[in-house]
Amino acid sequence: MDDLKYGTRDKRGNWAPSKPLEIAPFWRGQFRNLGQWFLGYLWPHNTIFMAVTLAYWYFVLPDWAVMQTISWDWALRLYAVNAGGVFLLYGAVEFFFYIRRVQGTRFKYNAKFPADQRSDVFWFKNQNIDNALRTFLVSIPIWTLVEVAVLWAFANGYSNAVDPGTHWLWLTILLLLTPAIHEVHFFCIHWLIHQQPLYRWIHSIHHNSINPSPWSSMSMHPVESTAFFGEMAWHLLLPSAPFVALYQLTSTAYGAIVGHIGFDKLEMGENLAPDSHAYTHYLHHKYFEVNYGGDGLIPLDKWFGTWHDGTKEADEQMKERFRRKKERLAKQAT
Repeated sequence: MDDLKYGTRDKRGNWAPSKPLEIAPFWRGQFRNLGQWFLGYLWPHNTIFMAVTLAYWYFVLPDWAVMQTISWDWALRLYAVNAGGVFLLYGAVEFFFYIRRVQGTRFKYNAKFPADQRSDVFWFKNQNIDNALRTFLVSIPIWTLVEVAVLWAFANGYSNAVDPGTHWLWLTILLLLTPAIHEVHFFCIHWLIHQQPLYRWIHSIHHNSINPSPWSSMSMHPVESTAFFGEMAWHLLLPSAPFVALYQLTSTAYGAIVGHIGFDKLEMGENLAPDSHAYTHYLHHKYFEVNYGGDGLIPLDKWFGTWHDGTKEADEQMKERFRRKKERLAKQAT
């Protein structure tokens, strides 16, 4: 495909989409676009996450009587499935688009590939090895611990669980709202760990990957991983149900790759190249202090002045904000 029909490439070979990012249409008063937006909301990402959650629910989780007691047996089984799922999903994107490079740099935001650049900030001076090791040795074990703890709490009645048969409408609405819960939770913890000294102690590990790839998705400090996956625990406080809580966690874990794919479109055929929805978070990795939340479902970045839609106007607004921040810090230092 000709990516220049959809965007522009600068002199360094970096590609950017022509269309600016937009928050959800109902915040802009564009209610005519709600149908198309809602289809995109459901397909493909949330539909895939639902399919994965159903597979966990029916084929992976043990009986609730078993989950009333924490044991290595079912905990290790969950870890194996989580690790296997990430290896297949993240590994497939990494293999085809970063190792085999089947579409070259078409639609790639940063024209360089992490494997071609070595740096002392990474284990073994290699971003891919560093990110993969942190994923399987840190983040997936913590994801599994959170999963085990919350399922154990549900199994023992330590929650505000409601009966799905009686409250099916509310639980359906809550399922549809799980991405909104994620955006609010992610914005809050993400903004917090960008403040010093937490950024230096914790979040800088993730931001070492300025040019992110799939393995960068879960390359985190243990504290960040705990806060990230901890959003599942909201369903112990909300009137919810175990399946909704599991969907929240599954969509968080498997959805982490979305912002780190590094390509705007993934070519899967001559005329098939679905959008990755990666640009919002790519801009965060590029500029650090923008787009702390998600894609604008709950536009906290817009409301708090940290939204970057990829335009030159947004660049100027960001630079002006940085200038005011620098002046404010200079005054505090005197």
